[in-house]
Amino acid sequence: MSREDYSSRTLASQLHVGKLIVAAAVCLALLFTATNLWEHLNADQVMLIQSPIKGTLNWHITPGVKWQGFGRVTTYWKLDTYEFQIPVRFNDGGHGTMIGSLNYELPLDKENLTQLHVKYGSQEAIQKQLVEVVTNKCIYMTGPLMSSKESYAEKRTSLIRFTEDQIQNGVYKTKQSDVKTIDPMTGQQKTATVAEIVIDKTGAPERQEEAVLAKYGIRTSNFAVTQLPYDDTVENQIKQQQQAIMDVQTAMANAKKAEQNAITAEKNGQAEAAKSKWEQEVIKARMVVEAQQRLEVATLDRQSAEQKKQEQILLGEGEAKRRQLVMEADGALSIKLDAYKEVQKMYAEAFSKYGGAWVPTIVMGGASNGSSGGGAIAGNGAIDLINLLTAKTAMDLGLNMTMNPQVVKK
Repeated sequence: MSREDYSSRTLASQLHVGKLIVAAAVCLALLFTATNLWEHLNADQVMLIQSPIKGTLNWHITPGVKWQGFGRVTTYWKLDTYEFQIPVRFNDGGHGTMIGSLNYELPLDKENLTQLHVKYGSQEAIQKQLVEVVTNKCIYMTGPLMSSKESYAEKRTSLIRFTEDQIQNGVYKTKQSDVKTIDPMTGQQKTATVAEIVIDKTGAPERQEEAVLAKYGIRTSNFAVTQLPYDDTVENQIKQQQQAIMDVQTAMANAKKAEQNAITAEKNGQAEAAKSKWEQEVIKARMVVEAQQRLEVATLDRQSAEQKKQEQILLGEGEAKRRQLVMEADGALSIKLDAYKEVQKMYAEAFSKYGGAWVPTIVMGGASNGSSGGGAIAGNGAIDLINLLTAKTAMDLGLNMTMNPQVVKK
């Protein structure tokens, strides 16, 4: 190869390399231009594009592709979360650490956004130099409003409410006062300096300073305390107080239980007494029913007896009336005759059984025929006796044994 050919080839090679370099530079320039001409904005962000020539600040709120024009781009989150771990001191000298988080939301108007960007310049600076400082200050100012015991017991919700209110609306104006309290550890009286919120005429708390976050249009929400550990002294005090409270509650519960047991026993006794009473009432009611039944039966029996008595009386009166009518009709002849027959029968039986003499065997006086006269006398004497008794019976019975010729004829 001649020298001329070698030189021409070398020159061609150098020209080719130069073209490649130029092409690469053009590509880089185009790439740089493309990435600095347009910018995409997400829905959860706001974006500031600062003009490279005039320095004009152009805010973009809505999502989409925005014209950059080689300007400087700064983005902010519309809503962000600040997690904190801040010491707190209470009015009884106890210490603790408030651990939690809160959400803060940036404004969407250009005026407030411009003030935030000019003074802080980034999301990190806004949170570090503004949100964090305000939160720490408000927590520090809330501690003296209560004791450590109140912070974990009766004023726990007030601790959160006071802190959140001061972060959003400004720090309270307070006044100091000395209050005598009982030390729960020693039981001795002590004097504590307590901060009290100053209240205006409308009943609202007065503010010591303007709300810093509100001045920039920043709104906070969802302030939450997840933990509040205390120092060892306060923790021991809390444990002792909790134990004392538990002992008191246990004693109250036992007393309540004993009282309830007494009430239960009393109620059981009353129930048993009532049960016995009602059992006796049931027996009494049964006896009353049985007595009532017996009374009703006796009443019915008496009424039946009265009815029977009346029946017998009526029957007797009827029979008596019948007999009276019969006797009035025939003079009770059949009855008298029956009686007469019975008497005569009895006389006959008596005479038949008598073995003695009916008349004396010696007769004083004579007769025309001496032998037969005594016998005649004896016979007449018996007949006379019988006739005498018969006449007496007939007279007693009112019988007239004389035959009436007129009746016979008929």
